[in-house]
Amino acid sequence: MASDKEPTVIKKYANRRLYHTGTSSYVTLEDLAGLVRGGEDFVVYDAKSGEDITRPVLAQIIFDEESKDGQNLLPIAFLRQLIRFYGDSMQALVPRYLEFSMDNLTKDQAQFREQMTKAFSGGAFGSGLSGGLGNGMGSGAMDALQAQTRANMAIFTEAFRLFNPFAAAAAAKAQEAGTADAAKADDLGDLKRELSEMRDRLDKLAKTK
Repeated sequence: MASDKEPTVIKKYANRRLYHTGTSSYVTLEDLAGLVRGGEDFVVYDAKSGEDITRPVLAQIIFDEESKDGQNLLPIAFLRQLIRFYGDSMQALVPRYLEFSMDNLTKDQAQFREQMTKAFSGGAFGSGLSGGLGNGMGSGAMDALQAQTRANMAIFTEAFRLFNPFAAAAAAKAQEAGTADAAKADDLGDLKRELSEMRDRLDKLAKTK
């Protein structure tokens, strides 16, 4: 669980050693990985320049974990697609979406674990495999993942629409246009009624003559 206390300061020295200021001891990347799993927040600074190097250190932890057998979380297709997003017009949106998705997965992990357990039960690792998966994941598990992804995307899109000033302006303009169209429709209806009433009066005058 994340804490409200100030994050622990880790200093990285020129010899690449990491110093934990809270415990006054040197730590390894594996130790920092353990802190992350334990919910302890920390920031890493270059001891000489004072630069915040938390991001590259965390990236290095992920690289080390991905290098271990059986520890792979990031599919090759995902990594390639992620690389393609660098320099793309969508680059600014990707971090927010990934963070949003991971936050939702963390919040709903108990329910999601239950869904995955049900999906993997009943021989999902064997006869339940679909030909297109090929990675030991049953079709039921894939359905659960796809459902979670669709839900995340729908919520994220709606949130982005509400908080995006350009989208909000466009929505307001569309609403104004809709109001104007409604007013025009009302005016047209009034005109039709007046013409109909005038036609009735003319018909009556013609009959009296």
